[in-house]
Amino acid sequence: MSRGFVKEDDQEEAPFIPPRAPLPDGVPNYVTPRGLRLLRAEREALETELRRVQADPALADYDRQRLVAEHEGRLALLQERIVTAREVDPSASPGDEARFGSSVRFRYTDGPQTGKELRFTIVGVDEADVREGRIAFIAPIARALIGKRPGERASFQLGANTLQLLVLEVSADQL
Repeated sequence: MSRGFVKEDDQEEAPFIPPRAPLPDGVPNYVTPRGLRLLRAEREALETELRRVQADPALADYDRQRLVAEHEGRLALLQERIVTAREVDPSASPGDEARFGSSVRFRYTDGPQTGKELRFTIVGVDEADVREGRIAFIAPIARALIGKRPGERASFQLGANTLQLLVLEVSADQL
């Protein structure tokens, strides 16, 4: 049939499913115990919402199909993350060396933020949230800090600038 005889409303449009945080090829999907709990809780909430949408008599068939497809797509991406998750228990490796799951307090020693102190916890990509002080282990600043001890310096590239950090404190985060 010619497209001229098809109403635009009759054409199915693939639902937009937002991608999850990127994880570079070949990089394991490390998660903290907290991160794995959050992924599982997210899956449970999505499954609950999917059941609600499927049972909602007020939804038109088209809306229901669109919402079901969106929820199923999001669940598939989430399930892939859960299945590939490698849980790392930060308390299993004692010491004062920054590592996955560590909370690291540091000071900028040069650049526009000279003297500014920050604390970040190094976590998995799905758990990262800078506003909460959680950065992904693949972030340039996290990669620079991993393996450092208090008193040691780290440098990382930010755009055209190389910034210097001084590690002040490393502690096991309560995950």
